Amino acid sequence: MSQALKTSLFQEALNAIDALSLDDQAALIDVLNNRLKLRQRQQVVKEVREVQQEYREGKFKSGSVDDFLAELDR
Repeated sequence: MSQALKTSLFQEALNAIDALSLDDQAALIDVLNNRLKLRQRQQVVKEVREVQQEYREGKFKSGSVDDFLAELDR
């Protein structure tokens, strides 16, 4: 999807939200926050499962905190 189309769809969504009552806008915010939290939890679960699988397959390194920090700097 092109950036222009994304911007256009986003603007259309904002315009539709502006047409809602304040109560409906607040309810929409609650719904979106709940969906965002759910997606974030799902992402964490996915990442944990991937790490567990890598651990089972022996695809991990052990070391000290200093070793870990040195790896991050690379």
